[in-house]
Amino acid sequence: MRNVFNIVMRIVSSLLGVLLVCMGGVWVLQGLNLAFKVGFMVGDPHWVVYGAILALVGVAQVVWSNLRQTP
Repeated sequence: MRNVFNIVMRIVSSLLGVLLVCMGGVWVLQGLNLAFKVGFMVGDPHWVVYGAILALVGVAQVVWSNLRQTP
């Protein structure tokens, strides 16, 4: 049962990381005024930085969740 839990949590953690990468990409595109041209983020360079940081956190989440050792 423990192995099943570890596999399920690894999948959930990886999906969360992918979601963070996608959300960071949207923020970067909005900050660069390239997509979704509605809202307060459009054309604001702060959101490019925030989106890049969020995308890096998402990549780190995916890498961490797939490289950690199972006991």
